[in-house]
Amino acid sequence: METTTETNYQTTVAARVAGEDIKQGDFVTVLNEIVELPSFLWSCSGSTLPADEPVRLRYMPSDAGQPFKVVAVCLPFVYCKRPKGGTKTFDTRQNQLVRLDPDSGRAVWKRLRKSLKKKRK
Repeated sequence: METTTETNYQTTVAARVAGEDIKQGDFVTVLNEIVELPSFLWSCSGSTLPADEPVRLRYMPSDAGQPFKVVAVCLPFVYCKRPKGGTKTFDTRQNQLVRLDPDSGRAVWKRLRKSLKKKRK
């Protein structure tokens, strides 16, 4: 007896995208966020920092990977719809957005919407 197994697994990659390349209907997520803090918070460090220069930190937010559907773009702002309702505004100067693969974004979006509907019942 001969058997064959066919797998249709396809790996997709979220692509970094510039603000001007984002368009309505895209699925995006935050890759990382930049936070600016005053330099006086580092007064005990070995390096001296100018008092008027902010310190920029890059971090990965806890909701990284959460898909958002782009409603409108007015740079530097990107207005997005949340899967669970509501709107979120991203400032492309502080948030590095990545475009999700359309099929992956849509699949996760629908799944999150279904889980919300089940909780409401």
